[in-house]
Amino acid sequence: MIALIQVRSETSSTELIAGKPLLIWQVESLVASGVAKIIVAFPRGREDVKACLGDGSAFHTSISYIEESRPVGTGGVMYYAAKFIKEDFLYLYDDLVLDIDFERLLKFHKKHHAIITAYASPVSNALEEDMLVVDSLDRVINVLEKSSPREIFYENLACKGVYAISRYLLDTFDGLTAPMKIDFEQELFLPTAIAEGAYAYRGAEYIQNVAKEKAKEDLASGLVASRNVRRKQKAIFLDRDGVLNVFGDYVVHPDMLKLKEDAASALRRINESGYLAICITNQPIVARGKVSESVLHEIHWKLQDTLGEQGAYLDDLFYCPHFPEKGEEGEVAELKIDCDCRKPKIGMLLAAAKKYNIDLSSSWFVGDTCQDVQTGINANCRTVMLTSGDPNPAKKYPDAKADLICEGLEEAVEYILSNS
Repeated sequence: MIALIQVRSETSSTELIAGKPLLIWQVESLVASGVAKIIVAFPRGREDVKACLGDGSAFHTSISYIEESRPVGTGGVMYYAAKFIKEDFLYLYDDLVLDIDFERLLKFHKKHHAIITAYASPVSNALEEDMLVVDSLDRVINVLEKSSPREIFYENLACKGVYAISRYLLDTFDGLTAPMKIDFEQELFLPTAIAEGAYAYRGAEYIQNVAKEKAKEDLASGLVASRNVRRKQKAIFLDRDGVLNVFGDYVVHPDMLKLKEDAASALRRINESGYLAICITNQPIVARGKVSESVLHEIHWKLQDTLGEQGAYLDDLFYCPHFPEKGEEGEVAELKIDCDCRKPKIGMLLAAAKKYNIDLSSSWFVGDTCQDVQTGINANCRTVMLTSGDPNPAKKYPDAKADLICEGLEEAVEYILSNS
């Protein structure tokens, strides 16, 4: 594997953070993923970069350098890269605090035959980031810019400044006789998305700009390294209705979804911890023909939008659209099945565990019914029952006993984080 690190003139990536320069933290993460060759592009006047990294032998890799003769922006560096890179490669900015499994990203990129694959994940400052609009195949179909009005519900999914790039993209630079100043996101990524050649790799590993003071603290505490998906993760799984949103009639339109008062504050606590926040919800209204899957997506985007406006996010959301009982008017026949994902079966949790390398025995399931509790028990998770949700929580699986009973989500999260 080959990686290209872009150093910008205004960054301080050679200064010490938690005992060593940020560039070294990045190189060590790349090498741990099996990257054998690293190319570092830097502007004239940043000779400190070479002094920091050397030839790479200290890190058991090979490091070479591109010195930009003039400012070329985040995309113009591809002119130089085209002369040295003959295969798909990784590309990242030098101001990112991270520790991720780059090999997984590159495998996803190659599997989808993508031109550009962006590492994408939810962010706590959703209103201040460009959001990716992604289809069911993880193909990027639009970018909602932070500077433009957002009049639709959208998934909280942002570019993180880490990419896998096809050699095909570099071919477009072969005919140039001199570098041009190019913005990578606006002039390379966005046109590639419009041409249906850009994909989003959904991850939950730690990637933050070094300008955020907490990122430096998280690097020093070991939180950054602990979120690498090669290491076992732990999650707080959350039911939706009665836990995140106010319990009531079936939510069949985004306007019907009302966030519970403590949901955002509780999720902010989870987001800042070592736990993933993952929603697990049965939505039989799809099989029963009460709502389409496209409208259900809008409902879930409304949930994410509302959380994002309050600085919180879900790392992921899994839903089961099935229902086993047949014979309803308007039902969707192919979804009326006895599936493996409908709670209290644990198919959704197993899917999450596989995707994020989660240790279920170190995780919690928070719900508002005995059926949720039974789900957690079946998955070998510890369980919490909330009393502020479903007014009839024991109508199914009444014998399921939770490890902890709390009134609301904030109380439950406080206990979990204080006793983990």
